[in-house]
Amino acid sequence: MKTRTIITAICAALALSMAGPVSAHDSKAETVKKNFEAAIPNIPGKSLIAVEVDYAPGAASPSHAHAKSAFIYAYVISGAIESKVNDGETRIYRAGESWSEAPGATHSISRNASKTEPAKLLAVFVLDTNDSPLTTPIK
Repeated sequence: MKTRTIITAICAALALSMAGPVSAHDSKAETVKKNFEAAIPNIPGKSLIAVEVDYAPGAASPSHAHAKSAFIYAYVISGAIESKVNDGETRIYRAGESWSEAPGATHSISRNASKTEPAKLLAVFVLDTNDSPLTTPIK
C-alpha cells in the first residue's frame, strides 16, 4: 500500500508540473496533455507515459481502445469521472480514486460525471516503447 501511495504522489506531481498539449478527439470532448514520457531503465523495451485529461462539464471521450501493450493506471485529480471498461460495471470515480485497465481493454465510457463542474484525470501508461498510438477511437 505504501508503494501505491508513493507512485500516486509521484504521478500527481508529474501531472501538475509538466504540461503541454498533445491532442483532443473532439473540441467538445476532452483536452489531453502529455506530462511525462521516459523509457523504463530496468525493463528493456518498456516506457512510461503520463497524460492529463481535462473534461469540461458534461464532456466525454468517444469509446476507445489503447495501445495493445498498454497497462493503464487512471487517477482522478479533480471532479468525478464516469467510466466503463470492457464488461465491467459503469462506475463514478471521484477525486483521489483510481482504477486500472489491462492491455487490450475497451473503454466504452469515459466522461465527466458532472454537467456543471470540470473534471481532471491522470492516465499513466506502461507499454512497449514503440507501441502507438496511445488511443484509438472505436467506431
